Amino acid sequence: MGFRVKFWGVRGSVPVSGPEYIRYGGNTACIEMRCGEHLLVFDAGSGIRPLGESLQREGVGKLDLFFTHCHYDHILGFPFFGPLYGKSTRLTTWSGHLAGRMSTREMVESFITPPWFPGKIDICQAKFQWRDFRSTDVLTPQPDVVVRTASLNHPGGCIGYRVEWGGKAVAYVSDTEHLCDELDPAVLSLMNGADLAIYDCTYTEQEMPFRVGFGHSTWQQGVKLCRAAGAKRLAMFHHDPARTDGELEAHERLAKAEFSGAFAARDGLTLEI
Repeated sequence: MGFRVKFWGVRGSVPVSGPEYIRYGGNTACIEMRCGEHLLVFDAGSGIRPLGESLQREGVGKLDLFFTHCHYDHILGFPFFGPLYGKSTRLTTWSGHLAGRMSTREMVESFITPPWFPGKIDICQAKFQWRDFRSTDVLTPQPDVVVRTASLNHPGGCIGYRVEWGGKAVAYVSDTEHLCDELDPAVLSLMNGADLAIYDCTYTEQEMPFRVGFGHSTWQQGVKLCRAAGAKRLAMFHHDPARTDGELEAHERLAKAEFSGAFAARDGLTLEI
């Protein structure tokens, strides 16, 4: 009953499939964290569908779901999350990127509704609790679990998370754009001394001049941040949908040469923290 992280979706933008994506997978963002008996899920991209199937087989009925933001690739799997339709499911849903503009419930109801989806949220039989917060709030979804929050540099707003449990820490920093020659203090605070940093590595530094304003970062910046923050491992995450297995393997090799704790996250990968 330790601290475990499982990647169910590691792509950005859109899901992909085909022989060139088998090794690292094609689902969009979804991460499961087990803190002892507590289950926390981060983002609801297409990877949340197979997660839901796994939870139903396991008989898990209680969980907390945290959204970083509501761009399509981070929400598109939510209506297909099987536990939503089970009467025994107790789901607490959190968001903070739209604080003051839209509540978590309003956000979810806005994309589970016709014409975007065949039915409204009331077709779901799960028991919902809705939790709104503001960036920098410290959350306690469970009495012994601490979740710290910070704003990320992404169009429309985005929240980064740091989960602390049992003397361990995991930072989840997806969808953020770095500034040239600068280290974001908010990101550094989330990564500070973390056992694992999950970081947006959509692009390379060579690609960044053509992607300014897209709201994403690079594996090179992830390495710099981990070194400065004293993080132990770097999970390269939010892979460009066009990035093939061979390309990701090459980037992983380059990153590992600069920071031994670096690796490219893949669908189905489980880590004991």
